[in-house]
Amino acid sequence: MTLMDRFSLTGRKALVTGAGKGISRAIAIGFAEAGADIALLARTQSDIDSAAAEIEALGRKAVPIRFDVMDLDEIPKVVAGASEELGGLNVIVNNAGGSMPRALLDTSKRSFEKSFSFNVTTAFEFTKAGVPEMLASGGGAVVNISSGAGVMPDRGFAAYGTAKAALSYLSREMALDLAPHIRVNAIAVGAVATAALETVLTNDELRTAMEESTPLRRVGEVDDIAAAALYLASDASSFVSGRVLQVDGGVTNSTLDLGLPDYEPPSA
Repeated sequence: MTLMDRFSLTGRKALVTGAGKGISRAIAIGFAEAGADIALLARTQSDIDSAAAEIEALGRKAVPIRFDVMDLDEIPKVVAGASEELGGLNVIVNNAGGSMPRALLDTSKRSFEKSFSFNVTTAFEFTKAGVPEMLASGGGAVVNISSGAGVMPDRGFAAYGTAKAALSYLSREMALDLAPHIRVNAIAVGAVATAALETVLTNDELRTAMEESTPLRRVGEVDDIAAAALYLASDASSFVSGRVLQVDGGVTNSTLDLGLPDYEPPSA
Protein backbone atom coordinates (compact mmCIF):
# COMPACT_ATOMS: atom_id res chain seq x y z
CA MET A 1 0.00 0.00 0.00
CA THR A 2 1.35 3.41 -0.96
CA LEU A 3 0.93 6.45 1.24
CA MET A 4 -1.74 7.84 -1.09
CA ASP A 5 -3.64 4.55 -0.90
CA ARG A 6 -4.27 5.25 2.77
CA PHE A 7 -6.55 8.14 1.79
CA SER A 8 -8.79 5.81 -0.24
CA LEU A 9 -12.32 5.03 0.94
CA THR A 10 -12.89 2.37 -1.68
CA GLY A 11 -15.53 -0.06 -0.45
CA ARG A 12 -16.40 2.08 2.59
CA LYS A 13 -19.94 3.11 3.48
CA ALA A 14 -20.51 6.56 4.98
CA LEU A 15 -23.46 8.39 6.49
CA VAL A 16 -23.31 12.20 6.37
CA THR A 17 -25.83 14.43 8.14
CA GLY A 18 -26.79 17.85 6.81
CA ALA A 19 -25.57 16.62 3.44
CA GLY A 20 -27.66 18.80 1.15
CA LYS A 21 -25.54 21.93 1.26
CA GLY A 22 -22.27 23.54 2.20
CA ILE A 23 -19.62 21.68 4.15
CA SER A 24 -21.53 18.40 4.44
CA ARG A 25 -22.29 18.25 0.74
CA ALA A 26 -18.61 18.82 -0.06
CA ILE A 27 -17.65 16.08 2.40
CA ALA A 28 -20.15 13.63 0.91
CA ILE A 29 -18.98 14.26 -2.65
CA GLY A 30 -15.32 14.18 -1.58
CA PHE A 31 -15.84 10.82 0.09
CA ALA A 32 -17.49 9.52 -3.08
CA GLU A 33 -14.50 10.74 -5.10
CA ALA A 34 -12.35 8.69 -2.71
CA GLY A 35 -14.46 5.59 -3.41
CA ALA A 36 -17.17 5.53 -0.74
CA ASP A 37 -20.89 4.92 -1.04
CA ILE A 38 -22.88 7.58 0.79
CA ALA A 39 -26.13 7.93 2.72
CA LEU A 40 -27.08 11.62 2.60
CA LEU A 41 -29.35 13.00 5.30
CA ALA A 42 -30.97 16.44 5.22
CA ARG A 43 -34.37 18.08 5.54
CA THR A 44 -34.72 19.27 1.94
CA GLN A 45 -35.32 16.49 -0.56
CA SER A 46 -34.24 18.48 -3.60
CA ASP A 47 -30.86 19.23 -2.01
CA ILE A 48 -29.99 15.63 -1.24
CA ASP A 49 -31.36 14.43 -4.58
CA SER A 50 -29.01 16.87 -6.31
CA ALA A 51 -26.03 15.74 -4.22
CA ALA A 52 -26.97 12.10 -4.82
CA ALA A 53 -26.95 12.69 -8.57
CA GLU A 54 -23.40 14.05 -8.36
CA ILE A 55 -22.29 11.03 -6.37
CA GLU A 56 -23.91 8.57 -8.74
CA ALA A 57 -22.19 10.35 -11.64
CA LEU A 58 -18.93 9.38 -9.93
CA GLY A 59 -19.98 5.72 -10.09
CA ARG A 60 -20.78 5.43 -6.39
CA LYS A 61 -24.01 4.50 -4.64
CA ALA A 62 -26.00 7.33 -3.05
CA VAL A 63 -28.91 6.92 -0.64
CA PRO A 64 -30.77 10.22 -0.12
CA ILE A 65 -32.78 10.23 3.12
CA ARG A 66 -35.03 13.15 3.99
CA PHE A 67 -34.77 13.49 7.75
CA ASP A 68 -34.79 16.09 10.51
CA VAL A 69 -32.00 15.20 12.94
CA MET A 70 -33.98 16.77 15.78
CA ASP A 71 -36.36 13.82 15.55
CA LEU A 72 -34.09 12.11 18.06
CA ASP A 73 -36.24 9.06 18.73
CA GLU A 74 -36.14 8.06 15.05
CA ILE A 75 -32.35 8.20 14.68
CA PRO A 76 -31.69 4.50 15.45
CA LYS A 77 -34.22 3.44 12.82
CA VAL A 78 -32.76 5.82 10.23
CA VAL A 79 -29.17 4.68 10.87
CA ALA A 80 -30.13 1.01 10.67
CA GLY A 81 -32.02 1.67 7.44
CA ALA A 82 -29.11 3.55 5.91
CA SER A 83 -26.72 0.75 6.84
CA GLU A 84 -29.03 -1.80 5.26
CA GLU A 85 -29.31 0.22 2.05
CA LEU A 86 -25.56 0.72 1.84
CA GLY A 87 -24.65 -2.82 2.81
CA GLY A 88 -22.84 -1.78 5.98
CA LEU A 89 -21.51 1.32 7.71
CA ASN A 90 -17.91 2.42 8.26
CA VAL A 91 -18.02 6.20 8.64
CA ILE A 92 -20.37 8.72 10.26
CA VAL A 93 -20.01 12.46 9.75
CA ASN A 94 -22.04 14.51 12.21
CA ASN A 95 -22.40 17.99 10.75
CA ALA A 96 -26.04 18.95 11.21
CA GLY A 97 -26.14 21.81 13.68
CA GLY A 98 -25.76 25.53 14.13
CA SER A 99 -27.54 28.43 15.83
CA MET A 100 -27.55 32.18 15.41
CA PRO A 101 -25.45 34.36 17.73
CA ARG A 102 -27.34 36.42 20.30
CA ALA A 103 -26.52 38.76 23.14
CA LEU A 104 -26.44 36.84 26.41
CA LEU A 105 -29.55 38.42 27.92
CA ASP A 106 -31.43 37.81 24.68
CA THR A 107 -30.59 34.11 24.78
CA SER A 108 -33.57 32.25 26.18
CA LYS A 109 -33.37 29.02 28.13
CA ARG A 110 -35.20 27.30 25.28
CA SER A 111 -32.79 28.52 22.59
CA PHE A 112 -29.79 27.61 24.76
CA GLU A 113 -31.08 24.08 25.28
CA LYS A 114 -32.08 23.73 21.62
CA SER A 115 -28.57 24.72 20.52
CA PHE A 116 -27.10 22.02 22.73
CA SER A 117 -29.54 19.41 21.47
CA PHE A 118 -29.03 20.38 17.82
CA ASN A 119 -25.24 20.46 17.96
CA VAL A 120 -24.39 17.84 20.59
CA THR A 121 -27.24 15.43 21.33
CA THR A 122 -27.78 14.67 17.64
CA ALA A 123 -24.11 13.68 17.22
CA PHE A 124 -24.30 11.57 20.37
CA GLU A 125 -27.41 9.75 19.15
CA PHE A 126 -26.16 9.16 15.60
CA THR A 127 -22.85 7.83 16.88
CA LYS A 128 -24.47 5.58 19.45
CA ALA A 129 -26.89 4.21 16.85
CA GLY A 130 -24.07 3.66 14.40
CA VAL A 131 -21.74 1.74 16.72
CA PRO A 132 -23.35 -1.71 16.23
CA GLU A 133 -23.45 -1.16 12.47
CA MET A 134 -19.80 -0.09 12.33
CA LEU A 135 -18.66 -2.98 14.52
CA ALA A 136 -20.56 -5.39 12.29
CA SER A 137 -18.62 -3.89 9.37
CA GLY A 138 -15.29 -4.40 11.12
CA GLY A 139 -14.94 -0.99 12.75
CA GLY A 140 -14.99 2.58 11.56
CA ALA A 141 -14.51 6.28 12.13
CA VAL A 142 -16.69 9.13 13.35
CA VAL A 143 -15.99 12.72 12.30
CA ASN A 144 -17.78 15.44 14.24
CA ILE A 145 -17.89 18.91 12.71
CA SER A 146 -17.28 21.31 15.56
CA SER A 147 -16.31 24.99 15.43
CA GLY A 148 -13.66 27.48 16.33
CA ALA A 149 -16.43 29.12 18.37
CA GLY A 150 -15.97 26.26 20.82
CA VAL A 151 -12.27 27.08 21.16
CA MET A 152 -12.17 30.89 21.19
CA PRO A 153 -14.90 32.55 23.30
CA ASP A 154 -16.59 35.63 21.89
CA ARG A 155 -19.57 37.80 22.69
CA GLY A 156 -22.85 36.50 21.39
CA PHE A 157 -21.90 32.84 21.30
CA ALA A 158 -22.90 31.62 24.77
CA ALA A 159 -25.24 29.01 23.26
CA TYR A 160 -23.45 28.01 20.06
CA GLY A 161 -19.90 28.25 21.41
CA THR A 162 -20.77 26.25 24.51
CA ALA A 163 -22.48 23.59 22.40
CA LYS A 164 -19.53 23.25 20.03
CA ALA A 165 -17.08 23.11 22.92
CA ALA A 166 -19.20 20.29 24.34
CA LEU A 167 -19.19 18.51 20.97
CA SER A 168 -15.39 18.68 20.83
CA TYR A 169 -15.13 17.27 24.35
CA LEU A 170 -17.76 14.63 23.62
CA SER A 171 -15.60 13.52 20.69
CA ARG A 172 -12.69 12.93 23.05
CA GLU A 173 -14.87 11.02 25.50
CA MET A 174 -16.41 8.81 22.81
CA ALA A 175 -12.97 8.10 21.36
CA LEU A 176 -11.99 6.45 24.63
CA ASP A 177 -15.26 4.59 24.99
CA LEU A 178 -15.20 3.23 21.44
CA ALA A 179 -11.50 2.39 21.05
CA PRO A 180 -9.89 0.35 19.62
CA HIS A 181 -12.25 -0.50 16.75
CA ILE A 182 -13.93 2.88 16.21
CA ARG A 183 -12.01 6.14 16.04
CA VAL A 184 -13.69 9.46 16.90
CA ASN A 185 -12.29 12.87 16.00
CA ALA A 186 -13.62 16.38 15.45
CA ILE A 187 -12.83 19.34 13.22
CA ALA A 188 -12.97 22.82 14.73
CA VAL A 189 -14.04 24.76 11.65
CA GLY A 190 -13.12 28.39 11.19
CA ALA A 191 -14.81 30.93 8.92
CA VAL A 192 -15.87 29.08 5.76
CA ALA A 193 -17.65 30.46 2.71
CA THR A 194 -21.13 28.95 3.13
CA ALA A 195 -24.66 30.35 3.28
CA ALA A 196 -24.24 30.78 7.04
CA LEU A 197 -21.67 33.53 6.40
CA GLU A 198 -23.41 35.08 3.41
CA THR A 199 -24.27 38.30 5.25
CA VAL A 200 -20.63 38.80 6.17
CA LEU A 201 -19.09 37.72 2.89
CA THR A 202 -21.28 40.00 0.78
CA ASN A 203 -20.24 42.99 2.89
CA ASP A 204 -16.86 44.12 1.56
CA GLU A 205 -15.88 45.85 4.80
CA LEU A 206 -16.72 42.88 7.02
CA ARG A 207 -15.11 40.38 4.66
CA THR A 208 -11.91 42.42 4.45
CA ALA A 209 -11.75 42.70 8.24
CA MET A 210 -12.23 38.95 8.60
CA GLU A 211 -9.57 38.15 6.00
CA GLU A 212 -7.07 40.60 7.46
CA SER A 213 -7.46 39.12 10.94
CA THR A 214 -6.82 35.59 9.58
CA PRO A 215 -3.12 34.73 9.27
CA LEU A 216 -3.67 33.00 5.89
CA ARG A 217 -5.55 36.11 4.70
CA ARG A 218 -8.63 34.35 3.36
CA VAL A 219 -11.81 32.64 4.47
CA GLY A 220 -12.00 28.89 4.15
CA GLU A 221 -13.61 26.93 1.36
CA VAL A 222 -15.83 23.90 1.88
CA ASP A 223 -13.19 21.68 0.26
CA ASP A 224 -10.72 22.69 2.98
CA ILE A 225 -13.00 20.98 5.48
CA ALA A 226 -13.80 18.07 3.17
CA ALA A 227 -10.09 17.32 2.82
CA ALA A 228 -9.66 17.27 6.60
CA ALA A 229 -12.70 15.03 6.98
CA LEU A 230 -11.28 12.63 4.38
CA TYR A 231 -8.05 12.42 6.36
CA LEU A 232 -9.91 11.65 9.60
CA ALA A 233 -12.26 9.13 7.97
CA SER A 234 -9.56 7.24 6.08
CA ASP A 235 -6.68 4.98 7.06
CA ALA A 236 -4.39 7.98 6.64
CA SER A 237 -5.34 8.85 10.24
CA SER A 238 -5.45 5.27 11.56
CA PHE A 239 -3.32 6.30 14.58
CA VAL A 240 -5.40 9.39 15.36
CA SER A 241 -8.37 9.37 17.73
CA GLY A 242 -9.82 11.69 20.34
CA ARG A 243 -8.39 14.76 18.65
CA VAL A 244 -9.84 18.09 17.55
CA LEU A 245 -8.26 19.30 14.31
CA GLN A 246 -8.44 23.07 13.88
CA VAL A 247 -8.97 24.07 10.25
CA ASP A 248 -9.28 27.82 10.56
CA GLY A 249 -6.56 29.64 8.66
CA GLY A 250 -4.35 29.88 11.73
CA VAL A 251 -6.52 32.23 13.78
CA THR A 252 -5.89 32.72 17.48
CA ASN A 253 -8.79 35.08 18.16
CA SER A 254 -12.29 35.63 16.84
CA THR A 255 -12.33 37.23 13.40
CA LEU A 256 -15.87 38.61 13.58
CA ASP A 257 -16.91 41.40 15.94
CA LEU A 258 -20.69 41.44 16.28
CA GLY A 259 -20.51 44.87 17.89
CA LEU A 260 -22.53 43.87 20.95
CA PRO A 261 -22.46 46.70 23.51
CA ASP A 262 -21.41 46.44 27.15
CA TYR A 263 -24.12 45.91 29.74
CA GLU A 264 -24.19 49.04 31.87
CA PRO A 265 -25.67 49.66 35.32
CA PRO A 266 -28.82 51.82 35.30
CA SER A 267 -28.34 55.53 35.44
CA ALA A 268 -28.70 57.12 38.84
